[in-house]
Amino acid sequence: MKTPDTQRPRPGADILRTALRRNVGAMVRGTVLMGLYQAGETAFPIALGLIVEHTMQDRSPAALGLSIGALAVIITTVSLSWRFGMRVLQKANTTEAHRWRVRVAACGLQPVARDVDLKSGEVLTIATEDADQTADIVEVVPLLVSSLVAVVVAALALGLADVRLGLLVIVGTVTILSVLAVMSRRIGASTREQQARVARAGAKVADLITGLRPLHGFGGNHAAFGSYRKVSTDAKRQAITVARVNGAYAGTALALNAVLAAAVSLTAGRLAFDGRITIGELVMAVGLAQFIIEPLKMFSEMPKYVMTARASAERMALVLSAPPVTTPGSQRPAPGGGLAVDGVRHGALRGLKFQVAAGEFVAIAVYQPRAAADLAAVLAVNVAPDAYEGVVRLGEQPIAELSVEAVREHMLVNPYDGEIFAGTLRTNIDPSGTSRTIPEAVEASMLTDVVALHRDGLDHAVRDRGANLSGGQRQRLSLARALAADTDVLVLHNPTTAVDAVTEQLIARNVAKSRRGRTTVVITSSPALLDAADRVLVLDEGVITAEDTHRNLLARDADYCLAVAR
Repeated sequence: MKTPDTQRPRPGADILRTALRRNVGAMVRGTVLMGLYQAGETAFPIALGLIVEHTMQDRSPAALGLSIGALAVIITTVSLSWRFGMRVLQKANTTEAHRWRVRVAACGLQPVARDVDLKSGEVLTIATEDADQTADIVEVVPLLVSSLVAVVVAALALGLADVRLGLLVIVGTVTILSVLAVMSRRIGASTREQQARVARAGAKVADLITGLRPLHGFGGNHAAFGSYRKVSTDAKRQAITVARVNGAYAGTALALNAVLAAAVSLTAGRLAFDGRITIGELVMAVGLAQFIIEPLKMFSEMPKYVMTARASAERMALVLSAPPVTTPGSQRPAPGGGLAVDGVRHGALRGLKFQVAAGEFVAIAVYQPRAAADLAAVLAVNVAPDAYEGVVRLGEQPIAELSVEAVREHMLVNPYDGEIFAGTLRTNIDPSGTSRTIPEAVEASMLTDVVALHRDGLDHAVRDRGANLSGGQRQRLSLARALAADTDVLVLHNPTTAVDAVTEQLIARNVAKSRRGRTTVVITSSPALLDAADRVLVLDEGVITAEDTHRNLLARDADYCLAVAR
């Protein structure tokens, strides 16, 4: 039976509770120090009132010196407690934000797809802005408690002078918070919508940057910009709405706080005029009335920050609480194994079946590009094993029984459009900094001319997405990265489509040489790579229709000649 929504814990609240639970120690220390700060701030007008009271009774220099010393102690306490209290809270805040950023990023980068209706740009926003705003709860709660301490101390001090002054502070504070609590709900709803629209705008930008080159190619950049402008305008309008709500909230809070301070001052003045409180108590009351505005302001702003943190936590829950499409196994394949595809049906694949022995170099000539993309996606585990029929075996073990990390360690599928990152040639070839085969990979991919062209060599700067490299250079850099990984099984998808025929011939020979003794599969229509392979599989209409060496297929298969001859 399904649990009613009213009984099921909300994921956003669970995230906030986790953040609070992990930082209990830091929050307690921060609360004590910030409470001491607020108590010191409150003690200042109280001390002034007492100084005035005693000075009028005892005008000795000793009393004046003692009073100045007391003020110095209060000021020192206020300064140090604020300094160290905020240090503790901000360290906990930034550490917690880091934890959530890492968790969201880990979920967003999971090789097994997750059932989340969010684009990569939106996940980026959640992993940055929402993670930071969620972690603010670690700082908000101690500040809320310390502000409450200040209000309570002020109310007690005023109550000792006259009960009506203390009650006025308590009743006024409760009234202010009640009004602002109602307004904060609208802030939460508006903020959630703003965050969603900003994330959609970020996702649109990410998509446009990714497709910028093809957009320029067919003149679609203006239409794409218009589409982004519309999404960004929606985000801007919602941001203006949130700003109006926040402005109304802040204005109302300030006005109510000022009214309470004025009421306390006027009431104290009337009581002093009637002789019910002393001049020293009047000074204390007026001083507290002015001071109490600051903690009340902080106290009244906390619901807004809580609602913002809650909205961000609920957006993070979209990523963190989403169940995986499939649960990967935990086993590891035997090293040096082969690859087998048995009866796979997915997309354009129609019961595909073939086997690559350990150490074999096999090329797959695919007549339909869609089938090539589907095969690469299945082998890369971008499609969950239970989302297609059939079995893929790595080292004689089904991929479904292996952990995704183990699959990645033993088999690398290098896409034809491999991303190039901002950094250097070296960091693009060896992102982890652990490869021992960088020189061999550079030579095999024919990237040597690019390295030699620049004075910095492998340390030559590469712009975002390889903007300062040609298409062929980016493709060879991606190939070098795949070869430097030195995995047991390597699958290359169209690795030479952007290079000239001479370079392609050299790359084909080099890849065959560098991968000798290790399992290699190349999905390609390149005659050079097909000729370098031990054997060629012809994939047509989703199934293997022919199998032989490249030259034998050229001699006896007219369709093959038509598909691969250049």
